[in-house]
Amino acid sequence: KVETIGDAWMGVTNLGDDQNETHAKRIASFAIDAVAAASKVLIDEDDPDAGHVHIRVGLHSGPVVSNVIGSLNPRYGLFGDTVNTASRMESLSLSNRIQCSEAAAKILAEQDPTLPLRKRGKVAVK
Repeated sequence: KVETIGDAWMGVTNLGDDQNETHAKRIASFAIDAVAAASKVLIDEDDPDAGHVHIRVGLHSGPVVSNVIGSLNPRYGLFGDTVNTASRMESLSLSNRIQCSEAAAKILAEQDPTLPLRKRGKVAVK
């Protein structure tokens, strides 16, 4: 599931029960690939000195509530504290970095022990 939110988008795994053992590893792998791909895209092809695209990524893991919203233009939406926490992880992340919550980090360490995770230190999250 991918949902746009302003100038950002949210990707979600494990909405079905068939990814329980790999969902965090899969979204982390996608995030790593997304950061790498974005960093290769020029901001202005006519002015390479303008640099490359920089993105921030935030990961969190937890339960969500989903529903179809609207009747004229229905769309599938996701809600809840997990969505809000993932959004905060993204907004507080650094450029070209992936910030994950402690909950997501614990699951990632179980699903992919080879994935390098570094503590950033305390970050004030509303």
